Amino acid sequence: MVLKEYRQQFYDALDALYPQEESETFFKILTQEYLKLAAFEIPLNFQLELTEAQQTRFDHALNRLKKFEPLQYIVGTTEFYGFPFVLSPDVLIPRPETEELVEWIYTDFKDQEWKVLDIGTGSGAIAVSLARVLPKASVTALDVSAKALKIAAENATTNAVNIKFIEQDILACETLEESYDVIVSNPPYVRDLEKAEIKPNVINYEPHLALFVPDDNALLFYRKIAELALKALQPNGILYFEINQYLGEQTVSLLKNIGFSKVELRSDFAGNPRMIKAQR
Repeated sequence: MVLKEYRQQFYDALDALYPQEESETFFKILTQEYLKLAAFEIPLNFQLELTEAQQTRFDHALNRLKKFEPLQYIVGTTEFYGFPFVLSPDVLIPRPETEELVEWIYTDFKDQEWKVLDIGTGSGAIAVSLARVLPKASVTALDVSAKALKIAAENATTNAVNIKFIEQDILACETLEESYDVIVSNPPYVRDLEKAEIKPNVINYEPHLALFVPDDNALLFYRKIAELALKALQPNGILYFEINQYLGEQTVSLLKNIGFSKVELRSDFAGNPRMIKAQR
């Protein structure tokens, strides 16, 4: 079968499951990955005869997409803040909203020699990206999951940055090892009551440990991290959070009550309250 014919078969198989534009994106990315073609080369190779092995590989990916498995897990890679990252189901897929958090920190601290701690690093998206754009900074990344830290370490190597990794359960932590100028976290914040809003590709495949919190204690990570940060941050140090869009004002109040000043709530590109900056 030639590539153009397979493309139509691919679209037809996903027609009832995904918007056409999304199916087109899937096909483009898989073709780039499996056939090593640049995007502009794909139309030039529509008459390429797929080998049996190539078609089998496409078919395998197609079957996984039919089950709503995220494409990033299928190909094992993604891009975040313009940098390459490997992924596995042991870590969340980094979101565009989180890129805005990285941009906020970069804008505030570019050219500074700050010590930075990323709590709940997952794939290392925040820590690695900050290390890339803030070469003078000293970056540490912490996570409870050894499997996540293995992925994060691989991403640090891929991006040629030096990061200190710590395996630790932040909820069981009494004090942080060192003092920092910047502490950032994108902790679990989706309440159980919000599960109905979550798409199958997320709820069925991404790690629940990194996503969900109890309805009756939705801010437990924010409270714990803020309490630790208040003691571990240098004078005038800054704490950054990605937050639950429905709990913006509650999170601001929590930080003020714990002792932070100059708490700023910022919306993401979609207009949802998504990020907080709080100064010690």
